[in-house]
Amino acid sequence: MASHNHNHESNSGPTTAQILRETQAPIKDKYKSDPSSALITLSSEGTLSSTSIACKLSSGAAIKSAQSRVAGLHPAAGGPDAAISGELCSGDMLLEALVACSGVTLKAVATALALPLIDGQVRAEGDLDFRGTLGVDRDAPVGFQEIRLSFECNFSGEVTEAQIEKLGRLTERYCVVLQTICKKPIVKVGLKGAFEEEGGIEKSEVWGSKV
Repeated sequence: MASHNHNHESNSGPTTAQILRETQAPIKDKYKSDPSSALITLSSEGTLSSTSIACKLSSGAAIKSAQSRVAGLHPAAGGPDAAISGELCSGDMLLEALVACSGVTLKAVATALALPLIDGQVRAEGDLDFRGTLGVDRDAPVGFQEIRLSFECNFSGEVTEAQIEKLGRLTERYCVVLQTICKKPIVKVGLKGAFEEEGGIEKSEVWGSKV
């Protein structure tokens, strides 16, 4: 009996899977021959507001010009040039969330402590090994190996070492994104794949995991 064909790829040209493999092949070969080239540091910056409890993200030109916030592959994983596509790397978005949350938290803590904070800069950097991301080396980790979060603050008056220590400690303690990263929550992952059998009967396969 004939089966329903849900593959919408044209038979006259390469499939998207083939295109992706061809795009990633030279990248994987490079990472195999030169593992250090797979080590990439992503970064995000923000500016503490001088007038409100807020943190303005200093996104790159590609992000500013993007018509919509669309996530795509990082160029180091075979994605297009972000300056052309305007697509965001999810790793950049994670660092942006960390910068935004920690910046707002620091500003709120400084306000609560009545510290004369004028403005400041927040920066987050994260190191990735794309050999793990692309499955080039099964021993290479997937995800950020190290994240560095730093603040540079300007005050209108003198502040003591004890006040700076308290500002840093409370910002670290009450930043939701930072604490979520540091204290790994219970994460439940689910995937449902729906498909249609002969006769128009819809079925699904379900996979789930807790990590």
